[in-house]
Amino acid sequence: MDTLRAYLSNLSPAEQADYAKRAGTSIGYLRKALSIGQRFDGALARRLDEESAGQVQRHDLRPDIFGDAPAGEAA
Repeated sequence: MDTLRAYLSNLSPAEQADYAKRAGTSIGYLRKALSIGQRFDGALARRLDEESAGQVQRHDLRPDIFGDAPAGEAA
């Protein structure tokens, strides 16, 4: 979740909204989930990873589903 929070903090509000939309959700949902520590389902974690070009890794969001990041990749 820290990588998602850091990634969003480097985007403008419009870019945040666009990122969320491309991932199939809303920035409001992402903010609420971050604030209460809610876990994303696997499909959303995958889309957040893909739409951030790997800067927000699915392994970081849901290690229980995707396992640890592959060797050589930052989590």
